[in-house]
Amino acid sequence: MPQTVQLLHVMSKMAQAAEQLPSWVNELETSLMEMCDFGTVRNICRGRPVPAHLRPEVWQICLNIQGRGDAMATFDGLYDMDEQTQLREDCTALVDKLGNEEDDRVSIVSDLESIFTFYSKSKNESYIPDNGWLEVIQPLLAMKYNRIELYNSFYTVVNRYLPKDCRKNGKPFHLFRLLLQYHDPELCSFLDTKRITPDAYAQQWFRSLFAGICDLEVIQNMWDVYFQHADPFLLFFLALVILVNGREQIITAENDSKQSIVELMSTFPAALEAVDIEDFCTLAQYYASRTPQSFRRDYQSPLFGTSLGTKEDESIQVSQALCLPVSVHELLQPRQAGVTDAVAYFIVDCRPAEQYNNGHLPTAFHLDANLMLQNPTEFNSAVVALFSTQKQAIAAGSVAGGEHLCFMGSGREEEDQYVHMVVANFLQKGHQYISVARGGYANLHEALRGNLSQGLTDHNPKNCIVCNPDMVSSASDLENGDDFALPSLGRVSKDSLLGKLSNVVKCKSAEMKEKLSNYIKNEQAIPERHVSSTDRLGKRYRNMASVFTIGDDEEEDSSDEDQKEVVNVDTWLHKADINYSCLCKEVQDNGYMYPRFCALALFTPPFQTTISFLPCRQNRHIVVDVVAIVVDVVVATVLVLVVVAAVVVVS
Repeated sequence: MPQTVQLLHVMSKMAQAAEQLPSWVNELETSLMEMCDFGTVRNICRGRPVPAHLRPEVWQICLNIQGRGDAMATFDGLYDMDEQTQLREDCTALVDKLGNEEDDRVSIVSDLESIFTFYSKSKNESYIPDNGWLEVIQPLLAMKYNRIELYNSFYTVVNRYLPKDCRKNGKPFHLFRLLLQYHDPELCSFLDTKRITPDAYAQQWFRSLFAGICDLEVIQNMWDVYFQHADPFLLFFLALVILVNGREQIITAENDSKQSIVELMSTFPAALEAVDIEDFCTLAQYYASRTPQSFRRDYQSPLFGTSLGTKEDESIQVSQALCLPVSVHELLQPRQAGVTDAVAYFIVDCRPAEQYNNGHLPTAFHLDANLMLQNPTEFNSAVVALFSTQKQAIAAGSVAGGEHLCFMGSGREEEDQYVHMVVANFLQKGHQYISVARGGYANLHEALRGNLSQGLTDHNPKNCIVCNPDMVSSASDLENGDDFALPSLGRVSKDSLLGKLSNVVKCKSAEMKEKLSNYIKNEQAIPERHVSSTDRLGKRYRNMASVFTIGDDEEEDSSDEDQKEVVNVDTWLHKADINYSCLCKEVQDNGYMYPRFCALALFTPPFQTTISFLPCRQNRHIVVDVVAIVVDVVVATVLVLVVVAAVVVVS
């Protein structure tokens, strides 16, 4: 009789607890008993964590593994991988840490080793201790799944939600940096200055869906929401929210060492609590809604697709991209389909005026990128007008208005190198939501083929650079007068950016010639000076292209290739004659960025204060090109101007 009373008491408590549950939980329980599908679960839960007693079944439905067969039926039972011993030890250590009953430990270790061994063999992936598998399977072990369910859930989580290539310098981290730069360029610039890349602090986050750093309860709530959204890219936006929320801590640690900042950032997710998850994921969804659709569409296959690998050029495009690229189809979508909740773009057409006047989008604002070098004052005025027009268009609700700036070039490197400089300038000034139209006007023209008369304003097939590719761009119509040739690797072509920069200062040519003439006529005796073995002036002029030439450019190319000097970078940068050195990035004509070392050494001979020797070297990994230059102080001033412009590009 007492036992019956106790049972009735328990049932009464359960009934009271059921009455206190939110109505949606009761609805979820009923739906689960009726074998509901994923859509029903998502509509009921609406991005909320689910009760613990319903979680195992909800996860199986969200992962679409409910009732799935035994994939390990084909396992040969051979534990013969090279890393088998390490795998067995790691599985044992994990089970010991979980604190299971002694009788259960052996069977759990056996199941884990079987699962990882079969997965490794079937996917042809070697087991690595820090690849995140052990961390991913821990929350799944808490669901008390059998071996079949455990393997199916592990397989689905790893293949559907973990991005590929989560290693040092991997593609996911290059892409995450572009995402951070899009939403918080100042923080991104700060981390770039500190040489802190996302793979330094976020590898564990990406490899384990935060399971390697957060508490179990936090992970369970997070994965509840994650699986309901079924969006593999949510990981990127969760990581973005973490960095944005920790922004002040990062900035205030400016004087700390790189390692201490990395350690600080890597532990940010550990501060999350279970009650924070719903708001945390809501913020991530907010940032996702304010990110170009191209972010998902263009990188879905390389990061989460079933292909065995990606093309090398795709990897290069991600790692060296100046900023986030946007498809021209996305720029057209809001106008054509009347979509109101999509990212709204303010399109900035940076082509030369004659190209813009022969065909452009009706909603595009024209900003001639050439002005940045040819007339900086006029360029700055145009930028002020750009922001004023953007603000007015947004306030008026115009289809041309949008917070997100998308810069469009011609699609041809000879003009787009100026566009890249303009984009880098906007990024340096900390402007949010900066992107470039992939392929520029050429891709836009192709997307509107068959509807050019309505899609483009003032389209003139005769003078359009796409309809008539033989049209000569104004960017190539350079004067053939006195010029400065600025070679980078031996000799820079006249069409390259540094070659064209010389034309900006060509107006100084007369003044410089006059000063040079005065110097040549200088009757002051100059003591004869011979080369000494103690001089450290780099390579001399033999077989080297002249860096500055006054007069007509030489059309013929040197028959001898520039020699390469192989050096130890760290040793070389600490030489006594190096006055300054730093890491930088070079933006090449194609818009991709490449890491470089910049070093400066200036030597003033004792007999003449207006003449200096300036060795200029450029690092490509461990290969250094050495060029020795003798310049007049006026020419040196021109060089300083060019270097400043280059810094604008790479910062």
